[in-house]
Amino acid sequence: MFRNQYDSDVTVWSPQGRLHQVEYAMEAVNLGSATVGLKCKDYAALIALKRASSELSAYQKKIIPIDDHIGMAISGLTADARILSRYMRNECLNYKYSLDTHMPLNRLISMLGNKMQLCTQRYDRRPFGVGLLVAGYDENGAHIYQTCPSANFYDCKAMSIGARSQSARTYLEKHLDELGPCSLEELIKHGLRALRDTLPPEVDLNTKNVSIAYVGKDVQFKILEEGETGPYLALIEGEERRGGGGAAAEIEAQPADPLRGDRPEGDDDPQDPVPTVAMDTTE
Repeated sequence: MFRNQYDSDVTVWSPQGRLHQVEYAMEAVNLGSATVGLKCKDYAALIALKRASSELSAYQKKIIPIDDHIGMAISGLTADARILSRYMRNECLNYKYSLDTHMPLNRLISMLGNKMQLCTQRYDRRPFGVGLLVAGYDENGAHIYQTCPSANFYDCKAMSIGARSQSARTYLEKHLDELGPCSLEELIKHGLRALRDTLPPEVDLNTKNVSIAYVGKDVQFKILEEGETGPYLALIEGEERRGGGGAAAEIEAQPADPLRGDRPEGDDDPQDPVPTVAMDTTE
C-alpha cells in the first residue's frame, strides 16, 4: 500500500503544489521508446524506434497518419494515442468539409491541448498517458509540435521524447544550426543519428525497429515501408556513435525527486514511492 494520500485523484493538489497523477502520466511517456521529430525550411520528419512485446509478436506502429499534411509519432500508452488520433482526424475532416481547405496545424494542436486539459480538471477522468510529436506542413511552413499529458504543447525546431531521449536532444542541440537549410535526405540522416544515440551499445538501428515518415512542400505525409528505410540506414552505417550508454549517467545526474522516492542523504522526511507497472503497456 502506498503512503501517498495525494495521488488518488487528479484534481487533488499535494502540499508542494503538485498533481501527482499528471506526473505519473508524464512518467509513462518517459518509459516509451524514443521518438525524434525535426524540421528544416521545407520539410518535417519523424523517426521512431519501434518495440516488440515479445519475440513472437510484430513491432508496434509508432507513427500514425492524421491527414494529407499531418502525422504524429507517439511515446507512451498506445491506446490513448489511438483515441487522440481519431479525434484529430475527425477535426481535420470537419474543417476540410466546411472550408474546403486543409486545417492549419497550430489550430489543431490548440484544440488538442484543450481536449487533453479537460482530463486534468475533472475527478472522473485521468490524464492521457501519451506524448506526441506532431509533424505537418501548412501555409506557414513546416512544423514540429510536442504535446504533453499536462496539456502543454510546444512549437519546436527539433525534439525527442521517450526513454533515453536526452541523448537525442543533446545531438539535436549541437546540430541545430545545420537543420534549417538542409535537404530532406540530410534531415532524415540527422534524425537517425539522434535516434541511434538513444540505443545501448549492443543494439543498432535496422529496417525492423525503425520507422521514418516525412511531409513537406508539395509532398504529402508519407510513412516509409521497411524496404524504403534501408537506403537511409545505409547512409549512416559505419559512423561513430556519439551516444548510447549515456542513459545510466543521465539517471545518476538527475536530482533527488520526492515523487520517485529518492532522498538526499540525511533527509528523514518520508517520501512517496512510485507505483511499479505490473506489465509493459508503453510503446
